[in-house]
This record gives sequence, structure tokens and C-alpha cells, in this order.
Amino acid sequence: MSLHEHYMRRAIELAGSVWGTTHPNPMVGALLVEDGEIVAEGATAPAGGPHAEMNALQALGRKPKPGATLYVTLEPCCTHGRTPPCTDAIVDAGIARVVVGATDPNPAHAGKGFDVLRAGGVEVETGVLGDDCTDLNLIFNHWMLTGGPLFAAKSGVTLDGKVATRTGDSKWITSEQSRADGHRWRRLFPAIAVGAGTIRADNPRLTARGPWGEWCPWRFVFDGLLRTVLDKSMPGVYTDEFRERTIVVTTPHGGLGYVRKLNALGVKTWILPGLSPKVSFQDFRKRCAAEGITGVFFEGGAQLLSELLQARELDYLFTYHAPVLLADDKGKSILRGLRTETLPEAIRLERVRHEIHGDDSLMRGFVKYPAKITVDEATFNRKLYGE
Repeated sequence: MSLHEHYMRRAIELAGSVWGTTHPNPMVGALLVEDGEIVAEGATAPAGGPHAEMNALQALGRKPKPGATLYVTLEPCCTHGRTPPCTDAIVDAGIARVVVGATDPNPAHAGKGFDVLRAGGVEVETGVLGDDCTDLNLIFNHWMLTGGPLFAAKSGVTLDGKVATRTGDSKWITSEQSRADGHRWRRLFPAIAVGAGTIRADNPRLTARGPWGEWCPWRFVFDGLLRTVLDKSMPGVYTDEFRERTIVVTTPHGGLGYVRKLNALGVKTWILPGLSPKVSFQDFRKRCAAEGITGVFFEGGAQLLSELLQARELDYLFTYHAPVLLADDKGKSILRGLRTETLPEAIRLERVRHEIHGDDSLMRGFVKYPAKITVDEATFNRKLYGE
């Protein structure tokens, strides 16, 4: 490992220390090095607060020594938003060199911060652990490049791709370490989403729980017919202390009476137009963008995730593989409903990353769709409703 990589690894750790707290801004870590020693560190404050570079300079509390180097995981900003440009502060501080991990993904800004620094007499080196620094901000990067939210899905499967036995037994396929990592990703995403079937079967809490305590994202329940409101005992996400963070995504087919019942409980509803009870993921994406929700973590169930994939609206996939085999044709699969006859028709992942959690392995990456997807509606519906 080079010296630059050594310091950048520490900057990445600093960025990770503010995991999930900076939306819609990226997580950034920065540190100042003088004479081979780290003398100050900083990370991005919540939106509206100082950026990582400014926090590092403020932590130093004095003028940097001549020859000081600033390490930062993302290209310093060069425009005036809620805070002044970091590039101006860096030049004014007399920093001799800036070492950067990733370039700003915003096409309007990409590389301009480097130009400003160089024009100010600062030596700039880029791309140090660039892939790792880019990976820090999957949600921010997607938002900058597309103007819409990142739709990601999570699944925990056996080695033969099953999420439950033929009787529905699924707790637990994956390890405790994998489940803890799943909560860590929940903490990153501004929102989590599940289908009506998951709510009715599992009554999940849908919060992120870990060393930070318990944190509640926006909780989306996809329920085109408002079946979850029919039960005498209402699901916990409609009645708990976080119920005002719950949004039921439905259609005009659900019935206004049920909508009023949810609203009276403090639960929000998004009624999206549609000729069928299936919620349009395109309309949902547009609504999230309008509301400033930059990322949604879909956790199931099988119907919701399969429809998301069929609609070509899934952007990113997390799959935890456990060392378990069911070897049963009747075992439940998480993704289905396509008719894939040749390998070129298969959906693949790009920019794949691998991690180990206990005995499990996590594979995650961006979803790459083939030119055409054939949906086997009859088989899909029979498997969902007929088994």
C-alpha cells in the first residue's frame, strides 16, 4: 500500500463515520498531513453544515504549515451552495497539495474543482482509491447522474437461490452478521420498501437497528388494493411511534375509506394513477424525485421485487449467499417471472463488489438489463398465487 493509499484509507473511514446522515449531500472524509503526520480530520456534517474539508481546517485551528497535504475522498466543491466553495478555503489556507479519491459525479461540476485548485497554485493528484471512494456514495452518485432515486433491492438466499422452504420457513437462512450488515445498509438509505404480503406475513418494524440505536427511514408499503388495512389488528408500521414515517403507496383501486383510515392514524398515502392495482414504479420514482427522496431500499417480498425487475426499474442488487442448500424445486425464489432462454438474455450485475459476513458472502452491483426482457406473466402469477 502506498503512502497516499494509507492516508486515503483513513479518509474513507472518516466518511463512513457519518454513514447515512448527510443526504442529499455525499459522505466525504478529509484529513490534513504535515511532515508525515495527520494533524486534523473532518467529515461531512448533515445538510447545510460544513463540508469535510472545512471541518478538517477548523479542527486544525491554525494556518497549515507550508507543504501541508489535504487528503479528501471526493473532489472539493467549487460552487456556492448552502456553504461557500471548499476550493476557495483550500487555496486561502495555503495548502500545497490536495490528493483526491473520486471526481464529483455532477456533470456540471466534474473536474472543475481540480481546475480551480490548480489555478490557485495547488498541486492536485486524483484517483487514489477512486473506486472505493466512489462506492461510498452510491445514492448521491445516482441522484447526480440521473436526477432520480437509486432503487436497490436486498435478498438473502441459499446457494441454490432460495429464500424459503416449500412451507415458507425462512428464519434464518443468512447469518447474524449478514443481517447486521443489512441493517447497516438500511441506515444508509433514506427509505425502505416492502409489499403488502410481507407486511401481512411478518409485520416487520422496518427500522435500522445497530450501534447507532434505532433509526427510522421513510417506510414505504406497496399495497395497490390496501389489503393491509383490512385486518382487525393493524400492522405495527401503522400504529407505532414512527407511523408518521410510513407511506402507503397505492392506486385508486384501494378505496378512499381505507385511505382516510390510514390518514387518521397519521400514516401518509401516495395514490398513484393506474388502470390496475399494480403500482407504477415509474410514477413512484417520479414522486420520490419530487419529494427529494434520493434512494429506496426494497426488501421484499417476492412479488414486489419480481415486478420491480420485470419493469426494469431495479438499479442495484444486494444478495447475501448463505452456505445452505435446499435442493427442492418447490423452494421459494425471490426473483422470478422472466422467460430467459439464452445467456445473452440474462440480467447481469456490473461494478460488482464482494464481502464476507460470517459464513455468508455478499455480492452487490448495478443491474444491467439486456436489450429485451420477456415476462412470463402466466407462470409468474401461477407461482405467486397458485402454489
